[in-house]
Amino acid sequence: MQEASRLGRSFNEKADSSMSALTVLFIGGTGIISSAAAVRALELGHELTVINRGSSTTRPVPEGVEVLTGDVSDPASIRAAIGDRHFDVVVDFVAFTPDQVQNDIDLFSGRVGQYVFISSASAYQKPVAALPIRESTPLRNPFWQYSRDKIACEDLLIGAHRSTGFPVTIVRPSHTYDCTSLPVTGGWTAIDRFRRGLEVVVPGDGTSLWTLTHHTDFARAFVGLLGLPAAVGDVFHITSDEALPWNQIYTTLAAAAGVDDPKLIHVASESIATVRPEWGPGLLGDKTHSVVFDNSKVKAFVPGWQATTSWATGAREIVDWFDADPSRRVVDPAVDAAFDRLLAGSRAFGA
Repeated sequence: MQEASRLGRSFNEKADSSMSALTVLFIGGTGIISSAAAVRALELGHELTVINRGSSTTRPVPEGVEVLTGDVSDPASIRAAIGDRHFDVVVDFVAFTPDQVQNDIDLFSGRVGQYVFISSASAYQKPVAALPIRESTPLRNPFWQYSRDKIACEDLLIGAHRSTGFPVTIVRPSHTYDCTSLPVTGGWTAIDRFRRGLEVVVPGDGTSLWTLTHHTDFARAFVGLLGLPAAVGDVFHITSDEALPWNQIYTTLAAAAGVDDPKLIHVASESIATVRPEWGPGLLGDKTHSVVFDNSKVKAFVPGWQATTSWATGAREIVDWFDADPSRRVVDPAVDAAFDRLLAGSRAFGA
């Protein structure tokens, strides 16, 4: 406890001083969210160390970051890579289950001023009883095991904070994207069908509201929470304030791909889950439901922050990235066939 108190004093002193540089460890660091956060951390002058398997080529670690090699599936490799080092902030971007979080608690207790867990806005109750969603909205998702695991991780961390003072901050991203990630069912196959003049399946009736957040917008708020003593023991979601119906999300993406009159066919999410069971949990446990977020809490902690990248801008970035290299434009025959099967069923039902 003496060491934890020393770390706490150091953490608070850094936060209160004009020298704001922090020693930060990212577990992960090359994902959609973490790659943008790494760039932002460097921009603010933090000393960033990243530990991962070192296998990503899509989002390389930026110059100036210390890179350690370790595999989160092998806790001993993480422990060996870190040694006896201490950090002002540790962020685990790739913890998904309570046993992984417990490993972090065991490893970093007394060695970190702030531990940040990346949870998920999909953990909020589905269907949501009231909009907008706030951090106080209950957590419950009977449809998606991923979300239930994130809830269990949060419960474990809050318990550790209450019992031992483990310095956790919980962040719940919603649907965060970068230029490499297509947020629509079917991925690039859907865009290819637009361009071929074929019908594209849209889950539900296309009128439910959805929020898409550009990863650079997320990163500016997220890194702003690092090193804030007041954020320890608290929970935040970080999303865009732009909530759009799925029909508009699809038509905006089609327009970015040069298609002005896309053929959208609406199919119940339950029917889609029957044909493609792997899509079911994410649809029924998240995307089927309207989500509108109140971001006033994170804005109060990170003054001046505002998500500024519109979906229209993000959609153009995505299409431009895929069009820049033909090898990225992969059409999945199984997805194409699933769309055709769903469309045939929809026409038969309509008849």
